[in-house]
Amino acid sequence: MTPVLLKVPDVMDALQMSRSKVYDLIRAGVLASFKEGGSRRIPVTALHDYVRTKMEEAA
Repeated sequence: MTPVLLKVPDVMDALQMSRSKVYDLIRAGVLASFKEGGSRRIPVTALHDYVRTKMEEAA
């Protein structure tokens, strides 16, 4: 089963970014997320949207 939600370390691995950079993107509203319990969750679709936007900017 493909995950629907990712934790910050998963996003760090996927984007090859530091923890602080991922949180910067979240704080800036560039990467959608929410808190569940004590953990931050990022929808996989938000990750795809972020990458798509970056690719469009680069084009």
